[in-house]
Amino acid sequence: MEGKETVYVIGHKNPDTDSVCSAICYARLKEKITGQHYVAKRAGHLNEETQYVMDKLGVQPPEYMKDVRPQVRDIQIRKTPGVSKEISVKTAWTLMKEQNVVTLPVTKENVLEGLITIGDIAKSYFQVYDSTILATAQTRYQNIVDTLEGTVVAGEADGIFKEGKVVIAAANPDMMENYIGTGDIVILGNRYEAQLCAIEMEAGCLIICEGAQVSKTITKVAKEHNCLLITTKFDTYTVARLINQSMPIRFLMKEKEGIVKFQTEDFIEDIQTVMAKLRHRDFPVEDTQGNYVGMISRRNLLGAGKKKLILVDHNERGQAVNGVETAEILEIIDHHRLGAIQTVSPVFFRNQPLGSTATIIYHMYQENQAEIDKNTAALLCSAIISDTLIFKSPTCTSDDVAACMQLAKKAELDIETYGREMFRAGSNLSGKSAKEIFYQDYKKFSVNNVAIGVGQINSMSAEELEKVKPRLAEFIQGVVQDNSAGIVYFLLTDIVSESSEVLCAGNNANAVIYQAFGVEVKDACVKLQGVVSRKKQFFPAIVEALQQ
Repeated sequence: MEGKETVYVIGHKNPDTDSVCSAICYARLKEKITGQHYVAKRAGHLNEETQYVMDKLGVQPPEYMKDVRPQVRDIQIRKTPGVSKEISVKTAWTLMKEQNVVTLPVTKENVLEGLITIGDIAKSYFQVYDSTILATAQTRYQNIVDTLEGTVVAGEADGIFKEGKVVIAAANPDMMENYIGTGDIVILGNRYEAQLCAIEMEAGCLIICEGAQVSKTITKVAKEHNCLLITTKFDTYTVARLINQSMPIRFLMKEKEGIVKFQTEDFIEDIQTVMAKLRHRDFPVEDTQGNYVGMISRRNLLGAGKKKLILVDHNERGQAVNGVETAEILEIIDHHRLGAIQTVSPVFFRNQPLGSTATIIYHMYQENQAEIDKNTAALLCSAIISDTLIFKSPTCTSDDVAACMQLAKKAELDIETYGREMFRAGSNLSGKSAKEIFYQDYKKFSVNNVAIGVGQINSMSAEELEKVKPRLAEFIQGVVQDNSAGIVYFLLTDIVSESSEVLCAGNNANAVIYQAFGVEVKDACVKLQGVVSRKKQFFPAIVEALQQ
């Protein structure tokens, strides 16, 4: 389990190659220069291009993190050890006092079987039990020995008291014959005749009080009759009072099926409601495999810590991982326009007008004089190639080109050949649904209180784009009807011809396109020659048109 001081480096909800590779490489850089624990995560599913890069470079993709709200695993979980359901009530009570707890988890091979509380034990003291209760509870003889702080004089204490009753031999031997039965537990003192009589009546166990010595004859006869002899320092009254505490806790515990428990992955705000409705002091916690982890109480929730985040390749709340408002943002590394993420305290914010976030991170490696290994160089190079469309995007700068050239040399990659392989892998659209294609690179923005959604796919095959176009044209209308955005555009970008066909949907979508580019929309579609960048060419023009 990752510790509370882990810092997560994460990109936007529809991760592209730049977002994923930048998260991995920046986490590596932060660990190099701080020695602390940084973990790359992703806020969405990988597209084919990024998966190709991960496979090609032999890199394990970052794990998916759907939500960064505080979880049970982010709070202090009390590591109360689990106990066996066979331990005695007295042992459970002693453990509670030693550990200063009121609840003990009952486990077997680290799997929760039940709970025993101080309330369960208290009720047992006031419950009126008959003399057969120890047999009913299937009490182990060793529990009796431990509870009475006794010593075994004859016999073995590894058996279970299954049949019989507990009796006190207060009468004379003649009368004892009337109430001692086979297998009974008999509590008595240092009276030779009574001891012998009980053994001959086939009692299963004799408890001899006040530390009395047992004669050799009684010991021999007891062995012959398979009768267990136990001596204890306590008097008869005390033994009679204590003996019921030898019952196994399984007789009193709450079974697992009736227990309210939580998982380490549960969100704090979800379990608070459950806790508020119940008067339990403690709740057990399991991991995702069903193993017992520890106990929590309402008090633990007060210390629920926020997850620590570094955002890369985005700075708008609409693109950020779910629950970002509950997290502590430490840094933002980006190359997009300034968005609307608000932070409680000042953060390190680096935003540069470059073609790729990876270029910024490359410069940060250099500034910190941190060595870039071959694998890291290949990841950063892949990100720059992807975001600049092999330097064809208008967002590409001389800094991007220079960085990519240096990284490609270090990684021993041919930029043109490798880039075409990447885009070919990413433009395999034939087996995907319209929804999968639409949302693989879709971002939402807000301009003058108008929600705008802009999706994009890049391909080196005009024929492939033409095949998926009808399906996407139908799907985009449903996106608007779902009220996820007021205006929605989708760019089908042909990398070879350096142009995009734009599908339009929503109120005033066509008029805004005309205002932005001076081109008439026909059949909810328009071709924009020379437009390949959503960030630098398409979206800025849309924003300007809306503001006018």
